[in-house]
Amino acid sequence: MSHRPLGILDSGIGGLTVLREVRAILPHEPIVYLADSANLPYGSKTDDWIRQRVLELAKALAGQHDIKALVVACNTATAAAAGALRAVLDIPVIAMEPAVKPATEATKSGTIGILATEGTIKSARLAGLLKAFADGLNVVTQPCPGLVEMIEAEEPDSSQLRKKLECCLHPLLQRNVDTIVLGCTHYPLIGEIIHDIAGPDIRIIDTGAAVARQTLHQLTRYDLLGPPAEGSDIRLFTTGPVDTFSGVIQRLFPELAAMPASTFTE
Repeated sequence: MSHRPLGILDSGIGGLTVLREVRAILPHEPIVYLADSANLPYGSKTDDWIRQRVLELAKALAGQHDIKALVVACNTATAAAAGALRAVLDIPVIAMEPAVKPATEATKSGTIGILATEGTIKSARLAGLLKAFADGLNVVTQPCPGLVEMIEAEEPDSSQLRKKLECCLHPLLQRNVDTIVLGCTHYPLIGEIIHDIAGPDIRIIDTGAAVARQTLHQLTRYDLLGPPAEGSDIRLFTTGPVDTFSGVIQRLFPELAAMPASTFTE
C-alpha cells in the first residue's frame, strides 16, 4: 500500500468530473489536483506546446508532491503527451481518450457524433481509435472552439452557453447521429443541457467512470492503494488566479467548495 497521493492534471476544472468519479470508487485516496488555468484552453494550441507544457507540469507535480500515479484528465493533453509522459515518468500514467469503442457498441444506426476540442479532433490518437473501432461506421466529428472557456465562465443555464451548444450540436443532429461522445472532460458539466438539446433518443457517452475504473486497476496492479483509514484529503492547485478558480469550483462543484485552492508554484 502507499500513503502517497494520486495526481490529477487538467487544463482547467473539467478534470474535476474525473476526480468526482475517482472519489466514488476510491474514497480514501489522497488526491492532488492541478489545473493549468493560466493556459486554458489546450484545444487550440499545438501538439508540441501541449506536450512540453504537460511534461513540465507533470514533473513538477511528481517532484513537489511525490504522487504515486498520474491521471491526465484531459483528452487534448492525452492525445499530445501521453506517450511522452509514460517515457519519462516512473509512475503509472492513466490517460483519457474519447469513448469511441463504447459508442460503436451503443449505436443502432451506425452513425455516431464526437463533440471535442480542436486539438482532440485533429489528433492522431483519435484517428487511431476511429480506425481501430469505427471502421465502416459513419462518424461525424465536431470541434467546439470557445466552449471550454464558456463552461468555466458562464452559469450552466446561461442563454449564451445554450446557443453555443446548439450551434455545436446542430451539425451532428442534422446527420442523424444516435450516439454522441463527449470528448472533453468539461462537457459532462453541461451534460443535462446536451441531453435536452439532443433529445431523449440520443445516447450521450463520456469516459469519466471508465478512467476511474482504470485508475483503480492500476493502483491495485502496482500495490499503490492507500490504507482505508487514511481519509480522502484533496488538495487543489491552479496556475491561474486562485479567486477565479475557487469561484468556478463553488458554482460547479459545491462538494469541493470547502477545500481551499492554492497557487501552483512551478
